[in-house]
Amino acid sequence: MSTQIPKTIKAIQVDKVGGPEVNVLREIPTPVPKDNEVLIKVQWTGVNFIDNYFRTGLYPAKFPYTVGQDAVGTLVSAPEGYHIKTGTRVFTTAPNSFAEYLVAPVERVAILPDDIPAEDGVSIGVQGLTALYLLKESYAVKKGDWILNRSAAGGVGLILTQIAKYLGVNVIATVSSKEKAEIAKKSGADHVLLSTDSSETNVKKILELTGGEGVHVSYDGVGKDTFDENFEIVRRKGTIVTYGNASGAAPPFPVSKLTPKALKITRPSLPAVVKTQEEWDEYTSELIDITKKAKINYAVHKVYGFSAEEVAQAQKDIQGRGTTGKLLIKISE
Repeated sequence: MSTQIPKTIKAIQVDKVGGPEVNVLREIPTPVPKDNEVLIKVQWTGVNFIDNYFRTGLYPAKFPYTVGQDAVGTLVSAPEGYHIKTGTRVFTTAPNSFAEYLVAPVERVAILPDDIPAEDGVSIGVQGLTALYLLKESYAVKKGDWILNRSAAGGVGLILTQIAKYLGVNVIATVSSKEKAEIAKKSGADHVLLSTDSSETNVKKILELTGGEGVHVSYDGVGKDTFDENFEIVRRKGTIVTYGNASGAAPPFPVSKLTPKALKITRPSLPAVVKTQEEWDEYTSELIDITKKAKINYAVHKVYGFSAEEVAQAQKDIQGRGTTGKLLIKISE
């Protein structure tokens, strides 16, 4: 396949710490891949909470940078002998995806099968792989386990519930509204609690549901508002997985807080867990297999346009914690 690659492209960039209004659409030189990189023409990308973490300074960033963490598009350039042919539809979790073209490391690209929609491929990237590693490694669930899935109507949460049920796990979900509760139930959650109820009420319900023992693991993408409650609802020798900061960063705590129940706590990230080529190949192939066998529904909250204003609105929407499913940005046809 021969593709005319332009000298310049449009991209959403951020020059300084600030709110969603600091997103700027500008023309930049087309990125040139190195020997260990490929060039992808982007069709779809999506908004993730981590976009806000970089923009607000919660996570360090080198300015200016191009926004974005995942994409679906067409492979247009690759090193000689690369196992994926140019012209193939692919997905990646490479950064700088809010752009017409992006470069990605050769070990962070996978073929998106023809029977999976392009829009689903964006969710399979960051959110799908996150849900899978949470269940596979952060705490390796077993059939019959009890888990607590916080933010169960969000992008990761909806996928996590579906994979967990496919693996035979009992899922207790927490959400912030009755509308989200219905969405969480449709994704397969066995029990849904409202986070707007008192902590005392929810702790009591969780312990009742688990025979007084508590859950084997709490998957907490909320952060500050729910962190302390995890110590009450996780059973002896259980695991707390804190993987997000939707309400702010989880507070520091003395390690002695783990002692009474011999608890374990982990703070994973996708780049750290799925790092090598072998891990990438294993995770992407397993997730695609589960997607087909379990008929995973990758919900879409809304599709936004490729402009600074639309991207700013999408980031406001996800930060407001009123969204469900993936927030997509359409870059090109």
